[in-house]
Amino acid sequence: MTILVTGATGRVGQHVVNQLISRGAEVRVLTRDPAKAAFPNHVEVVKSDLLDIDSLRNAFKGVSSLFLLNAVTGDEFTQALITLNIAREAGVERVVYLSVFDADKAVNVPHFAVKYGAERMLEQMGFSATILRPAYFLDNEHMIKDVILEYGVYPMPIGAKGVAMIDVRDIAEVAALELIRRDQAPGKRPIETLNLVGPDTLTGQDIAALWSDTLGRPVTYGGDDPSQFEQNMQALMPKWTAYEMRLMAERYVSHGMIPAAGDVKRLTDILGRPLHSYREFTEMCRIGLTTQS
Repeated sequence: MTILVTGATGRVGQHVVNQLISRGAEVRVLTRDPAKAAFPNHVEVVKSDLLDIDSLRNAFKGVSSLFLLNAVTGDEFTQALITLNIAREAGVERVVYLSVFDADKAVNVPHFAVKYGAERMLEQMGFSATILRPAYFLDNEHMIKDVILEYGVYPMPIGAKGVAMIDVRDIAEVAALELIRRDQAPGKRPIETLNLVGPDTLTGQDIAALWSDTLGRPVTYGGDDPSQFEQNMQALMPKWTAYEMRLMAERYVSHGMIPAAGDVKRLTDILGRPLHSYREFTEMCRIGLTTQS
């Protein structure tokens, strides 16, 4: 049976595809730019856009399960709903959907609300789905590591509640395992929701202290005010996206991203290994800095 992976050339999607391949799954990837799909020859690559109905219908032919990942865009909700409608039309009911932590609570953050809307569609339309709700991607820290390394400031306003950042490799491996479990199930399985979190719930001050310890020199926390963060993000992305990132940061400050009891153990049981930690990331950056010196 064939598993269709959307967002296959992105940070999470590439890892999902490779995890599926390593487990012997038959994979088809959907991408707008096949040149970016650097996968083995036996992986079928289909050029398509999630709003291109004809190519999307073609991509679903012979598919048994779907990994649905939508990038944060202005038309993300439309993309998700169209894709799920085409999936149902094609008789595909087994889905692993990449949502976001606390999607049902952070209703003022656009992409959280969008993903919660897609979750509702999965439930109301009777899909057999695993909904993955990852916390803040640890890998997002690559965008700010130069500020940390060069200026000794941790600039991300994540507050004092705590955020359990998760490595994309852990997200992808859980996704692949769930896709295979759904795909090979003898019958329809009920919807399940998994919080995807890292092993440590860290505050802004905690993270600054980790960097200080790893680098052997002081790193300070830049504080909880997201206004400067929004301005900095405007250099990297459209203003509306930077504003959305500000709203997300405000959520970190007000509520954090705190695992429920048992979340970490559940993930380590699924993976059969420990989760990647934030300290591992700081050590990797330190080694890279030493290598460049």
